[in-house]
Amino acid sequence: MRSASRRRTRSFRSPAGALLTLLAIGIIAVIAALVWPEPPAVTGRASAVDGDTLRIGGSRVRLVGLDAVEFDQTCMDAGGADWPCGRDARAFLDSLTRGGIAQCTASGRDRYRRILAHCAIDRSDLGEQIVRAGWAVAELEYGLALADARLNGRGIWSGHFIEPADWRRSHGEPGFDFMAWLMSLLGR
Repeated sequence: MRSASRRRTRSFRSPAGALLTLLAIGIIAVIAALVWPEPPAVTGRASAVDGDTLRIGGSRVRLVGLDAVEFDQTCMDAGGADWPCGRDARAFLDSLTRGGIAQCTASGRDRYRRILAHCAIDRSDLGEQIVRAGWAVAELEYGLALADARLNGRGIWSGHFIEPADWRRSHGEPGFDFMAWLMSLLGR
């Protein structure tokens, strides 16, 4: 009998805790937006820094949705010979940017303070072209272009290569430094 009455007399928590939590989340979101505002769209003549990074004016723009081989990275062709695939990836991106105006839609910044963006020249998505030509591994948004490059043995898919992220780790990519990132946000 006692357990039946206990079930009927549940206490309800005050909604004040939930409201305070929502208020705190809102305040944090506002502070984050003020400290790290969304970068503006970037438009202009671009040049390739490497296979997935552009320089537009004074800005460095990292293309999102893909990871191209690094500039100093080498790959192995089907015959087993090394070739400078990273330099070829940059040359390919540089050929895409010649003579056109890049229009980039920013989505944030990375830990190196590069603008993260999708970019196009003449309405043609640069990321998709890089992946389809076989110079990068990609996320799901470029899945069809990646499958096409792999099936047709284009670029890095014509032989053997180390995933770009693995190559960076094995060649001394610095780990994430939270304090350096925080100081870069504060402009120091």
